[in-house]
Amino acid sequence: MNILIAPDSFKESLNAIEVCNAIKEGFSQVYPNAEYHLLPLADGGEGTSSVLSYVLDGEWQQIKVHDPLMRPVTAKYFLTHDGMAIIEVAEACGLHLLASAERNPLITTTYGVGEMIADAIGKGAIRLLIGLGGSATNDAGAGMLQALGVRIFDTNGNLLSAGGANLIDTHSIDASPLKDLLSTIKIAVACDVTSPLCGPTGASHVFGPQKGATSADDILTLDQALAHFAAVTDSAAFSLTGTHNIKPNCADVEGAGAAGGLGFALMAYCQAGLKSGFDTISEVVQLDQHLASADLVITGEGKLDAQTAMGKVASGVALRAKAINPSLPVIAICGSVDRDLSAQNRFNNLPFDVVMPSIQKPDALENILAGAYPNVAQTAYQLAAALQLGQRLNPE
Repeated sequence: MNILIAPDSFKESLNAIEVCNAIKEGFSQVYPNAEYHLLPLADGGEGTSSVLSYVLDGEWQQIKVHDPLMRPVTAKYFLTHDGMAIIEVAEACGLHLLASAERNPLITTTYGVGEMIADAIGKGAIRLLIGLGGSATNDAGAGMLQALGVRIFDTNGNLLSAGGANLIDTHSIDASPLKDLLSTIKIAVACDVTSPLCGPTGASHVFGPQKGATSADDILTLDQALAHFAAVTDSAAFSLTGTHNIKPNCADVEGAGAAGGLGFALMAYCQAGLKSGFDTISEVVQLDQHLASADLVITGEGKLDAQTAMGKVASGVALRAKAINPSLPVIAICGSVDRDLSAQNRFNNLPFDVVMPSIQKPDALENILAGAYPNVAQTAYQLAAALQLGQRLNPE
């Protein structure tokens, strides 16, 4: 029996590789002679580079960059032997790098992300896979661009200072340094955020509050600043033809508001393509090929709920599995399963054959998180035992 184990991480408790190992540990107690293929997955957010480092040949790179407040911090990214750099922007501009009192998207910058990109290109990367998520910034990627050599001027001809609020002073943009830097570089962006850059569903309104923009005035300031920066970008796209190929009209594209507008800058200035995080990762790890040879698929995530159908890993694996082979059984092992009516209706429309929570007994949250590995392993064992019992009761 060929068993494919392809889960997401269980946030705050297990990374995707640990989930794979726990499931195999439990299942192999019943089926020791099965052939197990471990394929940890991610959706483009936290843990993406670790997941891909498990299945791709390469080495971790550690460098000094600037954090959202321009302080030195160590960041890492994964560089494959065939020249693909896998970068998580949160390594340089993540919310986790700031104390609660330090969170202020009016002044935070994505400068460190640009430093990571430049370092990867300098080390021979010809392809970049950038995971957006977890940022503390709302500067439309201006800091990233500045680190890559782009010069952003105010009305007095001075270089623009860092931070989303200062974008309102943007007067002109010289993006010519990108022409040589990115001429042979292909950039893919893993992103499941569909927000545009501006407006009520844009970066500032939707994600600004969690980054420290707690007042209506702050949110409005940021939204207007990003809109102004986008307008100047569009003007530059036409005035700088032949200098650098800036793509106009990116502000309203789905995903432009991801990571505080980093999606916008990557599309407009770096000709990056934004794609579903799960779809992007699945292509890199060749998920479909693994599914085609599997007899049983086991996936999972920390919580199965109403959002599972919205591009998350577990549903993505199940849908791809059934598309390849409608009779291929798919099991989902999750930390918890939301059983309310609306969520249950969603589950009925998802092609899981079995959905099983891994929590073994009521307990304090910290104990549940600490015991996630043995809980998942035990759940996998119980499922394997039930499967074996079913085979005995219904022999072919």
